[in-house]
Amino acid sequence: MMTVDTHPARAARLRRRVQDNLLAYAFLAGGILCFAFFSWYPLVRGVVLSFQQVNFVTDPSFVGLDNFRALFADPLFWTAWRNTLVFTGLALLLGYLLPLGLAILLNELRHFAGFFRIAVYLPVMLPPIVVVLLWKYFYDPGNGLFNTLLRGAHLPESQWTQSSSTALLSLVLVSTWANLGGATLMYLAALQGVPGELYEAAELDGAGIWQRLRHVTLPQLRFIMLVLLLLQIIATMQVFIEPYQLTGTTNPDTVTVLVLIYRYAFTVNNDFGLAAAASVLLFVVLGAFSAGYLRLTRQAD
Repeated sequence: MMTVDTHPARAARLRRRVQDNLLAYAFLAGGILCFAFFSWYPLVRGVVLSFQQVNFVTDPSFVGLDNFRALFADPLFWTAWRNTLVFTGLALLLGYLLPLGLAILLNELRHFAGFFRIAVYLPVMLPPIVVVLLWKYFYDPGNGLFNTLLRGAHLPESQWTQSSSTALLSLVLVSTWANLGGATLMYLAALQGVPGELYEAAELDGAGIWQRLRHVTLPQLRFIMLVLLLLQIIATMQVFIEPYQLTGTTNPDTVTVLVLIYRYAFTVNNDFGLAAAASVLLFVVLGAFSAGYLRLTRQAD
């Protein structure tokens, strides 16, 4: 019986396979290098900086946990966390439920549906700084749009971002308006994937609008609702542009964790180690919350 040596053939096939995929490997390597340089390295570097004293005056020096002790001893650190959590809660009340209601409404429209979808998504296409400057004009306590309308209606005017009772809510309105369109279109895309037979069967069973919403629409949107809830919590916990531009870094009523990190690094302390320590704590809190949230939702499934 004649034996055939398959090793040269196998080596030739492997060589051709590598050559065929060489370009793909090159693109993959480039993507991994970019991701490592712009994402992984800053993350690791930030953790290292959190254990160092780093400023514009002296060379970096290892200080252990001193940065974290300084954070816990700073009353403004706890104020920033309180403001961030309150902002997140208020933003969820508006920014999580309102897009769902708008998506259901847009899904039912039969005329001018395209126009209204573009109108809802338009704020997302504006640069964030443009959105903030636009609302800064709205909130102007002198001749701003909102106070002008209140004067025209003979109602008391408001200080909006200057008042401690309305400042945080004013920031929430800006953030909600700017990000409303993206979540609305995601819900709308999910709604259009709901089989029409489910609604027909519910109507045959005598289900009204609210019964169809409760027993058909919401269960079909459960996955996208869970995902958007997680993404919105993570995003609102990192709010920066709105408080930074509208109220500055010194207002204790609106300072958030990211604003405080900026304050530590660039305005008051010029201490990048302290800012890095605050960033690491924010990363740990969001990472722990995300892991727990995903675990709970997986168990619920």
